[in-house]
Amino acid sequence: MLDNTSLVITIIGAINWLLVGLFQFDLVAFIFGGQAATVSRVIYTIVGIAGLWCISLLFKEKLPARDGRKGE
Repeated sequence: MLDNTSLVITIIGAINWLLVGLFQFDLVAFIFGGQAATVSRVIYTIVGIAGLWCISLLFKEKLPARDGRKGE
């Protein structure tokens, strides 16, 4: 659960950086009142922590995929 949540938050943060890189538009700052706003800083911090957590996903052992068939 934490892995998936962190991955989603990191992807959302990456999309925000894509907008910054392509259009110089920071969606988080736009929605929450600027980069220095407390809410924006909290969101940036959460995205950063989620990104750090996702580093652990690189070293996690992969489990074989289940195909959903029963009785075999």
